[in-house]
Amino acid sequence: SSTAKAQETTSKSSTQINFIENSWTEALKQAARQNKYIFVDAYATWCGPCKMLKATTFKNNKVADFYNDNFVNVAIDMEKGQGPALAAEWGLQAYPTMIIFTSKGKPVSGTVGYIRANDLIKFGRQALNK
Repeated sequence: SSTAKAQETTSKSSTQINFIENSWTEALKQAARQNKYIFVDAYATWCGPCKMLKATTFKNNKVADFYNDNFVNVAIDMEKGQGPALAAEWGLQAYPTMIIFTSKGKPVSGTVGYIRANDLIKFGRQALNK
């Protein structure tokens, strides 16, 4: 219905990226269902730049809108649950590492370390254009 659509657009400005927490399996499921790429925030709880990303870049309105619209977003603590196995599989060396995967779970691109809002949007755009 058109009224539901109108409501959706008004409340659309996101205040942060909506992440699935710690479930790569769930991310893959949703990506397949929505036919979207997956954005992974691979972090560790002790990692300063990871906390900074969450407090700043991920809360940027433009970043939030862009990533919530275009990606299934998942934040994974690389030291618990599926984390260690994924870290080994993906060959992660440092945190934060952000990786974009196809809906089938094939890596498209990655970036390591703290990143500013406009650079994170650029990173996402480049992945979508590959």
